[in-house]
Amino acid sequence: MSKSDNIYATPLEEVSSFSFDHKVVEVFPDMIKRSVPGYTAIIDGIGQIAKKYVHPNTNIYDLGCSLGAATLAIRQSVNDSSCKVIAVDNSSAMIERCRLIQSGYNFDMRVDVIEADINDLTFENASLVVLNFTLQFLPRGQRLQLLQKIHQGLNKNGVLVLSEKLTMSSDELDAHIIDIHHDFKKQNGYSDMEIAQKRAALENVLIPDTREQHYTRFQKSGFSQYDTWFQHYNFASFIAVK
Repeated sequence: MSKSDNIYATPLEEVSSFSFDHKVVEVFPDMIKRSVPGYTAIIDGIGQIAKKYVHPNTNIYDLGCSLGAATLAIRQSVNDSSCKVIAVDNSSAMIERCRLIQSGYNFDMRVDVIEADINDLTFENASLVVLNFTLQFLPRGQRLQLLQKIHQGLNKNGVLVLSEKLTMSSDELDAHIIDIHHDFKKQNGYSDMEIAQKRAALENVLIPDTREQHYTRFQKSGFSQYDTWFQHYNFASFIAVK
């Protein structure tokens, strides 16, 4: 049972940089639900996309899997014993809990839950790769190279699903949409102090791109088709087809 997210509910003399540690793992489902508009719809959508694009005898990669919500959606939607999900995260706390969660379900589709840096992976025989709010935590200089490696490891007509927080095209519009997102958080019970301290913790940790930057990266990586399939405020999910 997920605990309520109160990590930033008391004043902190110094706000440390955000990390996916044991404190975050304990409250992660509540944090995501109250912080990321449309998250449940995106997870459901990933399951539906998997139904359409996953082929027998292929691999599926869930990169930056956290507690494995996307992995569960894929296993539930496809559940083909000839396929395998490879769920990867560099947080030992997340991986420990993800393994426990995945072991509680009896699906035919296999899953390997691996603690690793996704930049060190080799992708092969992939019909679907998921980067669900993961790329934004990588240094910008690493993002194109990762997408190029993913593209190389995808089979023909294989798909990348990439979900990210966006920066809007103009500073004024970006500021307004950020305010609307903060209102969304307030409606979900976060105080102004919690919002401010969480924002400080994520500064220089979560670095969002514009839609145009994502599209340029898809093009440079070699994807033949790409578009936005979901957006709620400044949170979006893209689909890119090899």
